[in-house]
Amino acid sequence: MDFSEKWGRDVDEAVRLALMDLNVTLDQVNVTVLEEPTKGFLGFGAKLAKVRVEKKPEVLKAEEEKRLEGKKTAERVSEKTAEAKRPPEKKAEKHSLKQGKSSKRDRHRKPERKERSSDKKKNRVDSEKLPEEASFGGTLSIREKPTDLEVLENHVAEAFLREITEKMGLQLDIKVLGNDSCIYVEIDGKDSGTIIGKRGQTLDAIQYLTSLVVNKDCEKYKRVIVDAENYREKREKTLEQLAYRLADKVVKSKKSIRLEPMNPYERKVIHATLQSYPKVTTRSEGEEPYRRVIIELK
Repeated sequence: MDFSEKWGRDVDEAVRLALMDLNVTLDQVNVTVLEEPTKGFLGFGAKLAKVRVEKKPEVLKAEEEKRLEGKKTAERVSEKTAEAKRPPEKKAEKHSLKQGKSSKRDRHRKPERKERSSDKKKNRVDSEKLPEEASFGGTLSIREKPTDLEVLENHVAEAFLREITEKMGLQLDIKVLGNDSCIYVEIDGKDSGTIIGKRGQTLDAIQYLTSLVVNKDCEKYKRVIVDAENYREKREKTLEQLAYRLADKVVKSKKSIRLEPMNPYERKVIHATLQSYPKVTTRSEGEEPYRRVIIELK
C-alpha cells in the first residue's frame, strides 16, 4: 500500500491512523490535508479532518528493493531444497554422465526396471520412505498433532525462521511448540500468504531447511512441522476430497489418472486416503521434484 486516507477528530489523529495503516513513521511520508476539521455550532455541523498520507519515493524504492531481495531469497531456498532432496546416487550418476561414462547409466537401467516391477506388487503407501518423509513431517497426518506440546522460548527453529523471514522482508509472528519427538511451528501474520507460496512450495522448502537445522548434530531425530494460517490441515482436506473424486472418475471411465507432481507428504495423503478404496490402487512414478501419483483400476 503506497498511501492511506483517514478521518480523525483532528489532523493529528487522522495522520496517526494513516501511519498505523501504512506501518511507517512520519518522516517517511508526505501529508496532505484534504479537509480541515470544524467544531460546528453547539455540536451541530461538526466535521472530521481528512488527510492523505503517501509514502515518499525513496521509501517506496527501498520497499521494492527489499521485496525483490526477499523473492530472490525464497528462490534460492527452493533451489537449495531441490538439490538437497536429490538422492545421492542420482547426483553421482549425473556426474558420471557429464564425464561421458554412459556405461554406468546402462548398468543402472536393468535394476531400475526390476525395482519398478516389484513395486507394483507392494503396498504403494509403504513405498514413500525416509529421508523424504522426514523432510515433510513424517507419515503422521497433520491432524494428529500431539496434545502434549509446550511453548519453547528462544528455540533454534525460531531463531532460524526469524532470520529467513526478515531477509525475505516479511512481517510474521512465529511460535514454536514441542515435546521430546516433535517440533511444531505456528506462523501467523499479514505476510502468511507469501511464506506459504504456490501450493505450499515455499512453506515446504522452509520446513525442510528448518528440519535440517533442528536435527543437526542431534542423536534423536525430531519431526518438524512448519505451518502457516492452518494451511496444512486445509491442504490435507483438499487432497482427500480430490483423491475420492478422482477415484470415482477412474471407476466410471475405467482409465488411469496421473496427478500433478507433489511432494512426498502430499503423495502419502493420496495413497493413505485411497488405501481402503475397493476398486482402485495407487502408485508413484517419476523423479523428484516431478514425482507424481497414478490412480488406476485394480
